[in-house]
Order: sequence, then C-alpha cells, then structure tokens
Amino acid sequence: MGVFHISIRFVMVLALAAGAVLVGALPSHAKITGAVASTDAGTVNVRSGPATDQKVVGTLAKGAGPEVFCKARGEHISGHVRASSTWLRIGKARWIANAYIAWSTSPDLPWCAAATQEATAARVNTGGGELNVRNAANSTAGRQGGFANGASLPVQCQVWGQEVDGTARTTGVWYKIGDKRYVSAAYVGWSKGEPWLPWCGQDPPSVPRGGNQGFISAHAPAAQAGDDATGVPASVTIAQAILETGWGRGALAREDHNLFGMKCFGSPGDHALGCRDYATFECSPTGGCFDIDATFRAYETVADSFRDHGDLLSNWSRYDTAMDHADDPKRFASEIQKAGYATDPKYAEKLIGIMDDYDLYRFD
Repeated sequence: MGVFHISIRFVMVLALAAGAVLVGALPSHAKITGAVASTDAGTVNVRSGPATDQKVVGTLAKGAGPEVFCKARGEHISGHVRASSTWLRIGKARWIANAYIAWSTSPDLPWCAAATQEATAARVNTGGGELNVRNAANSTAGRQGGFANGASLPVQCQVWGQEVDGTARTTGVWYKIGDKRYVSAAYVGWSKGEPWLPWCGQDPPSVPRGGNQGFISAHAPAAQAGDDATGVPASVTIAQAILETGWGRGALAREDHNLFGMKCFGSPGDHALGCRDYATFECSPTGGCFDIDATFRAYETVADSFRDHGDLLSNWSRYDTAMDHADDPKRFASEIQKAGYATDPKYAEKLIGIMDDYDLYRFD
C-alpha cells in the first residue's frame, strides 16, 4: 500500500453515497407533506437516484403533491423553482430534485441515512452534560450557547477542525448548525445512522458527461495546468484519473472530487476540506487482495484534487526518480509504481495502455 494512495477503482461499487444509486427499505417514520411539483413543462421526472444520469422511474404531474421521506445531496439542478443540489426521496429508489418543488410550508427536512435511506436526525450525545456551540470548529473558540443531552440539532453541513475525543467517537469533524455556530461531531449521534453529509462550501456531486472523450476533455486543462506548475506529465495525470475513478463514475470522485485516491492519515493536508471513510480493497505486494476501510481526502472542487496530486508527486522525495523522467510519460508511470503509488502490480501497464489508446501524450 502506498503511503498516500490505495487502489480505489472499486469504491464505486462498495461505498454508499448520496450521488450513487442507493437501495433500502422504505422508512417507517411519518412522511412530510406540503411539497408541490412545479415546472414549466407537463411533468417532473422521478429518478432512481439523486442525479440526472440515474434511471427515470416515473413522473410527477405539475401540481402533484408527493409525500417526502428525507433529503440528500445530489447533482446541482437549476429548476423551475430554484437552483439546488438537494434531492428528495419520495419512495423506494424514487427521487425528485428539490429545484422543481414548491413548498406550502417550510419543513425542516431530515437527512437520509447513507445506507438505509431512512430519515435520520442528529441528537446530542454527551452522556448527560451540555454540548457547547462554538463560533469556529475548535473547542477554544468563542462559546455561542449550548444544547442539552438528547436535544435535536439542525445540522447543515460539516467542516474539518480540532480533533475531539467524545462520547460518540473521536473525530476532527464539526457540524455547522448556523452562521458561525459549530458543534463537535464527537458528541453527536444519529437516530437512523449517519447521513452522507456535504462539506460546507463543497461543489455538488459531479456527473460524468459525454462518455470517455467527454471525461478527457473536461479534465485535460487541469492536468495541463498541473504539468505547467509541477512538471508532472499531463498524460499520466489524465490516465490516473481515468483508472482510479472508472471514468468519473466512482463514488469517491463523484461525491468528494477525489480523482487520485489521496488518503488522509489524520489530516486533509493543504488542499482538501476534510477526511471521509470509504469501503474499498487493496492488493498486497506479497499477493492477494482484501477488503478494507480507508480514510480519503474530500475536496471542495475537482481542481483542488489535481493540485494535491501534482504537489505530492513533485515534492515528495520518494518520487524523485519519477520526476527525473518527467519528459518520458511511460517511464514516469513505471517509476511511480516502483515508488509505491499504488498496490496493483500492473498499475503502470494499465496507465500506459490508457495513454496509448487515447493518445494522451498530446496533452503534455
């Protein structure tokens, strides 16, 4: 296993994420009413997941009032009512974009739990005492009141801050519950399991467009910018992004804009927003592959992922030999494998195959 990297091409079938197709039982709690489908067309599409590349499983007529179970973060949609990356679950594998929903009331929509899709609420879990609210993600920041044990919390999104050893877990995650109002996730539990929360300020999940050539065209400029700034060959960078994400379909890439399998090891580093666990597997140098859970970096944008990747390869001494051959992409690919970038024994061979098949050298 590489120090910063692990082969994550299979994350897309193992990790559950809001932008992926989720399955699960219908929630048992009361449904939320007051939603009204609003469109300048005749109907609104219902999808099997919270993104437009998911299967259309039905439609809602204009003016229809679906009952809503919970909300999740999905593809950003500019709709008839608003522009929003919030999607609403209205049944088993049935989602509608909140961008096409008007509300007769202003409900406090619960989050959908990551695995079960049931509505889940955040609750203070201190074991008895009050949970402090801070004006920054740090226990020394100014106090902004508090919540009693068992109280409900209006979680908006999450940020990375001071690591806290609490009654619920040990983590550097803090929840934003209002303007300059944060609580440590180390003292928060979820009634139906932890949801797939966005990082505050993070771009919505990415949805691959235009097939393989569309993926290459979309990411070539960032790879070339990295080549100019660090010397890392753009051809290798693009090939790595293709291999690691399955052409952008992997959950790590879609949800957290991590195209290169960059891990955390306790810190998101200089370019990432935070750290999130994913289920994946890796291969041992002595043979055999196995399932593991690993913590990967989550980025605000795809561009930040490219910056982190370029900085790692150009500044870390273990890749010095590779950088000495930056003018030879095939040799560069072989040298980063030798240096331990990935655990796949055919990693360089696969990169070179992709570079050859799509003539990625034209971007160097």
